[in-house]
Amino acid sequence: MTTLAILPIKSLDAAKQRLSHELDPRPRRALAEAMFSDVLVALRRAERVDEVLVVSKDHGVQRIASGYGAMVAADDDRGHNAAAARGIARARELGMERALLVPGDCPLLDPLQLDLLIARPAPPPSILIVPDRHGTGTNALLITPPGALPPSFGPGSQARHTREAEAAGVAAQTVHIPSLALDIDTPEDLAAVETALDETRGGAAHTRGMLRQLSRSQA
Repeated sequence: MTTLAILPIKSLDAAKQRLSHELDPRPRRALAEAMFSDVLVALRRAERVDEVLVVSKDHGVQRIASGYGAMVAADDDRGHNAAAARGIARARELGMERALLVPGDCPLLDPLQLDLLIARPAPPPSILIVPDRHGTGTNALLITPPGALPPSFGPGSQARHTREAEAAGVAAQTVHIPSLALDIDTPEDLAAVETALDETRGGAAHTRGMLRQLSRSQA
């Protein structure tokens, strides 16, 4: 089945506000850009991702996306779910059979784990819900076919997606993907990712390099 990966990305200047006590605006933007780049690399290496679409109004984000061969759609700044819905609409226009919504701040994303997620049997209409490391939010959605269920990201979204799928008659499965569980929003998330990077080799090259730079500048 053909799959379009969709990344809704807000302006990098506004990214990671909950890290404002740890990082100044310029390092926050640089870290967000590094994580985004690592996610794009992982998506291009995933064999079961046919195309990548980035939805953003940030011209810097759009340039980075184009540099990695991703398609770009302009965001109208109505929030994450509206941007995700715009990406899903594009998937339908392209005739894609699946829409994979992924975040731009999961730098440890493993292409092999992503391929296994996409390969899971999920007859339409269905959604696969990938929770965050706390088990309450949603870090990724695989929707078959695109448009089977509107995305509803935000606090408590894992349970909300499950409830809304049941109400709509859409089969829902929760699938735990370790490399998609670690997104960076808070200082605790950042520490968890740093620990995971210390324990692994390879992958997340941009984020590894940026965190080393930040560590040296704060020493």
